[in-house]
Amino acid sequence: MALLIALLTFLIVTIVFAGFWLFFGTTTNQELVRNRLEAVRKAEKGGDVSLDLDLVRDELLSSVPALNRIMMRLAWSKRLQDLITQAGIETKPGTLLLVSGVTGLGSYVIVEMIKRQFSLSFLAAVVGAIIPLTVVSIQRSRRLGRFEQRFPEALDLLGRAVRAGHSFTAGLEMVSKESPEPVASEFRLTFEEQNFGLPLRDALENMASRVPLVDVRFFITALLIQKDTGGNLAELLDELARVIRERFRIHREVRVKTAQGRLTAMILIALPIGMLLLMRAANPSYVRVLFDDPLGPKILAGAAALQVIGSAIIWKIVHIEV
Repeated sequence: MALLIALLTFLIVTIVFAGFWLFFGTTTNQELVRNRLEAVRKAEKGGDVSLDLDLVRDELLSSVPALNRIMMRLAWSKRLQDLITQAGIETKPGTLLLVSGVTGLGSYVIVEMIKRQFSLSFLAAVVGAIIPLTVVSIQRSRRLGRFEQRFPEALDLLGRAVRAGHSFTAGLEMVSKESPEPVASEFRLTFEEQNFGLPLRDALENMASRVPLVDVRFFITALLIQKDTGGNLAELLDELARVIRERFRIHREVRVKTAQGRLTAMILIALPIGMLLLMRAANPSYVRVLFDDPLGPKILAGAAALQVIGSAIIWKIVHIEV
């Protein structure tokens, strides 16, 4: 019992430290100052300068050289990097993988010491490894949702700036200073990229890759067409903001009309788990065979997998994209 308590304490501390490392980064102010001073010394000697600026893309996928070399050969590493960037988390994909490995291994060890059943331990390890990725995905969805809601206001501000006689790049700077996050940071990075010499088309394409939303793609496509063909940019921005707001209105109407279907989906998803817990509380001997018989954990694992697949299908049906 003492060994189990010690192991649980170690795992909890490790997971908390890993989560702090994941979401708050690992680079201290002293390291930033040291890197910048090293870059200045290299510049004085005529060597290559490698300033740690936001405009300089960090191509390292992990601070561990061996893990970085392995991830550079994997195709999904780029998608993982995009997921972290879109979530607004300042960390490397290798760090996220290490956190997932720690949570997965910890879950496996805990369940194995309690139940000593490989199927349940393996399932716990999979769930534990998926938890950090799920947290990053949820944060990405929330960040993109906030951006999508505040994007029309940014377009209105940009349109007023252009109508007042400012250039488009000056309008980008105004949006980056006066808009709330995460709109401000994305427009600020776009402004800085083109201000430091990157063509406007490339800066806008980089923004589209960082914010993979249909509204942003419409915005960039309209700007590029207007740049080639000409036209009233302020009127174009105002009309685009109106279309986005109208889409939000239709989306809210759809959510109201599908509320009953979504409630039914939640009930169907929770019903098997709820019935299992209810029967275990009312008549433990009736469901004890699922936990005591060697075949029981395998049945439970198969049922859990089918439950996940069915829940995904039901949730996909009741969620209508607008």
